Amino acid sequence: MRQLTHIVKYFSINTMSDIFHQKIDQSLANPVLHAALDANARRRKAARTTAYASLPEPLELMRERAKSVREEIIDELDQYLDQFLHNVNNNGMIVHRASDAEQAREIVLEIASQHDAELVAKSKTMVGEEIDINNALEAKGIRVVETDLGEYIVQLRGEPPAHIITPAVHLRRSEVAATFQEKLGVPYNENIQVMTEIAHRVLRETFLTADIGISGVNFGVAESGTLCVLTNEGNGRMVTTLPRVHIALMGIERMVRTMDDLALMLYLLPRSATGQKITVYTNLINGPRRPDEIDGPDERHLILIDNGRSVVQQSGLKEILNCIRCGACLNACPVFREIGGHAYVGRHGQHTPYPGPIGSVISPCLFGQYEYGELARASSLCGACKEACPVDIDLPKLMLRVRAGGMDLPAFLDLQQKRPDHHLKNTVHTPTSVPLGLNIGLRLFTWVASSPGRFSTVQRLAGFFGGLITPHTAWIKLPAFTGWGYSRDFPRPAKKPFRARFASHTQALNPANNSDEKQNLHPEHSEVPAMDKGSTSRPQSQTLLQEFASELTALDGKCVECTQDEIAQYVIALLQREGQKRILTWGAETLPPRLIDELLAQDIDVQYSPDEHVKVGLTGALAAAAETGTIALPAGKDQPLTASLLPEIHIAVLHKNDIYKYLSQVLNLKEIKKASAAALISGPSRTADIEMTLTIGVHGPREVHVLCLD
Repeated sequence: MRQLTHIVKYFSINTMSDIFHQKIDQSLANPVLHAALDANARRRKAARTTAYASLPEPLELMRERAKSVREEIIDELDQYLDQFLHNVNNNGMIVHRASDAEQAREIVLEIASQHDAELVAKSKTMVGEEIDINNALEAKGIRVVETDLGEYIVQLRGEPPAHIITPAVHLRRSEVAATFQEKLGVPYNENIQVMTEIAHRVLRETFLTADIGISGVNFGVAESGTLCVLTNEGNGRMVTTLPRVHIALMGIERMVRTMDDLALMLYLLPRSATGQKITVYTNLINGPRRPDEIDGPDERHLILIDNGRSVVQQSGLKEILNCIRCGACLNACPVFREIGGHAYVGRHGQHTPYPGPIGSVISPCLFGQYEYGELARASSLCGACKEACPVDIDLPKLMLRVRAGGMDLPAFLDLQQKRPDHHLKNTVHTPTSVPLGLNIGLRLFTWVASSPGRFSTVQRLAGFFGGLITPHTAWIKLPAFTGWGYSRDFPRPAKKPFRARFASHTQALNPANNSDEKQNLHPEHSEVPAMDKGSTSRPQSQTLLQEFASELTALDGKCVECTQDEIAQYVIALLQREGQKRILTWGAETLPPRLIDELLAQDIDVQYSPDEHVKVGLTGALAAAAETGTIALPAGKDQPLTASLLPEIHIAVLHKNDIYKYLSQVLNLKEIKKASAAALISGPSRTADIEMTLTIGVHGPREVHVLCLD
């Protein structure tokens, strides 16, 4: 694998900047980085393969549908933006439009100034990295704290994120322990659970005292004006629920049409990103808190950011706007696996927030071809990124277009005439002149490669003469000026084309090649049955409750069937186990009859307002999705979302007849669309940001108990 990276590097030596080469050299010489990246790639691939096996339909079919959804949004972007903004405004959110990064920063700073903000709690947002919002706020004396564990670690170290999904993927536990010791003044301890608990204690105070919460937006739903924010740790829920002001940063392209389209994306994004069927928390935001609600922000601001996207939409690179930011292409890329995210820098050493294959296209699009165009040359064009992409973006094709100069110039000039105020710093520049020798060579190669006959003939001739030149070695020494001569030899051309060698190899393995053996290769006679549409690994006779319980248990949750009389007994027994006499709960009318009275009769202190010191929370549940083990909790009168978020233990009461088969059925419930916010919960909070080691209980509860009432 290291040889492949060297090949990419030296083949492009005349086109890459010295700084980029230095970063690559540093990465290749770092064995700790390689160990971390190798472990990440192996585990992500295995988890993704397992997660894909549980899809309700064949993966390729769902990829096609997802690609079609994203393409329609991008093709009709103005139409869907109008619909989305109309519904967002009707929902009570304050909408801002930002043409570029500078304007987006100014809007955030103005909101912060209006509220005299001193502390901002920020969850992971790639758009926030893109517009460099942290430095802008800190320059005004406003403290910004990253609350995602991986982001928090790299912030303490003064580093940019190394991965879209796993910001601290490049670090070993010893480095994290040393960072915590130096920056937080705690004893050195390499135990990942202990380090996670340290971050929990430090960041809990940030959540409770922050003046503003800033988040990204995974998807905006055009039909309802809903913002969808996905998180595993619970920090995304914290920053959008606890501070009195919430600012959501969203690229103008991050939309889906309907809740059904959102369900489709939720099938693919978590599986592609982390190998999960669904993230622990799917946060659905429709507006600020209502007058009769206990918690939630008084103001919600949505900042829609263009920053070059409308220019990209008019170019030959518009397919890159289909990206849903899952990071699967980074995990699949053999080059990224060797050099890591910090090696992807601009001509003058600036880090891009988008590394890997996706960054090699989107960085030149948003930040300039001259500055970041060379990133597209750090690729073997093997196609692994396209194969891994859940929305089937042809990244190798797009990287070739970036190498050739990026966007279509006439379309860009036409757009510039229509938008003379557009900032040129976000444009993609046209290619420089190609050297005469290279031009002739490329034209000759095109002529040869455009004909199978010519290509096969030249390949055979190259193999024949290569054998004459180096009859005893598999390599040909090339002059240094070719780039290959700097470090390694050029492989001698094969004497036979690959197809001919493959056919010979197949014939050797199957000398009989009789008709019976041919018949056995047909899918109809395969010993492995094809998966029927909608089939799963569990028997069809299984009830929805059994399926829900199985999925929730697999996610470390607990599902218990109860009668109404048994619910109070279960809650009291759990409180006794924890040595607790207080509970944070929903209102009595939202829970089974007499439940609150029975708790009070046992001298349990029942609280309804958010209290970070209460260890156990009790809520109802609107519905559940059996296929993912997910319960849905809408905000409402006497239904504080903090009751399922702040305590260490969450107990939810669910009626059996409110369990649905599919997630899309739950998303389309009118109570979800009408609520100011809703949380879909799939087990206790978790993280794997340190050495890909799963740790239960981060910012949300460490235990989730679902009591199913008949």
